[in-house]
Amino acid sequence: MSLELLNIQPLLKRYHIQPKKSLGQNFLVEPAGLMKVIDAAELSGSEEVLEIGAGLGSLTYLLAQTCARVTTVEIDRHMLEPLAEALKPFTNVQIVPGDILELDPATLVSQEHYVVVANIPYYITSAIIRHLLEAAVKPSRVILTIQKEVAQRIVARDGKMSLLSLSVFVYGEPEIVSTIPAGSFFPAPDVDSAVLRIRLHPEPLIRSSQLDLFFKLAHAGFGQKRKTLRNSLSAGLSLPANEVEARLLEADIEPSRRAETLSMAEWARLVDSFN
Repeated sequence: MSLELLNIQPLLKRYHIQPKKSLGQNFLVEPAGLMKVIDAAELSGSEEVLEIGAGLGSLTYLLAQTCARVTTVEIDRHMLEPLAEALKPFTNVQIVPGDILELDPATLVSQEHYVVVANIPYYITSAIIRHLLEAAVKPSRVILTIQKEVAQRIVARDGKMSLLSLSVFVYGEPEIVSTIPAGSFFPAPDVDSAVLRIRLHPEPLIRSSQLDLFFKLAHAGFGQKRKTLRNSLSAGLSLPANEVEARLLEADIEPSRRAETLSMAEWARLVDSFN
């Protein structure tokens, strides 16, 4: 795929832009890295894309060439003028000022099964993923450029699951598509990044009516991860240990196990036993 790239150097100079560390601004500017994100999105040309964190518009510029409509959300108002200048050639791009965590995706897109593409700050990775996957109007897939170590935690299975990976897996199947070296960003972060693709399940693996209980149990189970489920759930839920043990046995789960060892099917049985 051959696409025209945005030359951001003139924008940087003209607007005297200095990336803000407080906002986690590390702009993906290296062409090979940008193309890895575009390829991971698997865009056919008819999709609607919601982009989070447009920055100077390098990725937005490519998305506008490859999909029907792009809505890009940018929290830094100092970026809005240069962003508008960069995207002037396109009529299929809408720039929305604001914080994605305070915006309902349903108000930003015109149809279901949209695609999310984002290079997001590392410190809000978990919050953004949950916000997107719990939205009333859900995307069909989410492509995120995030810290490589965080991406590895999200895809972890076989007894190494974390609260973050469990929170993602209940909604979709995550996979690491590629990695991007730190030098592909301006300014370069301290660590390499990964392109993570999450394909959403048609429905969450836990019934919608039970999701609040599921997350309550998950937070309690992982809250003291070195403890057994019997003790961590007892402490996290403020329930007698013998009652928790009875619920675990009812779900056919050994009380001495730890939260990270449970499969999705076992979490579902646990939710049923506490319901």
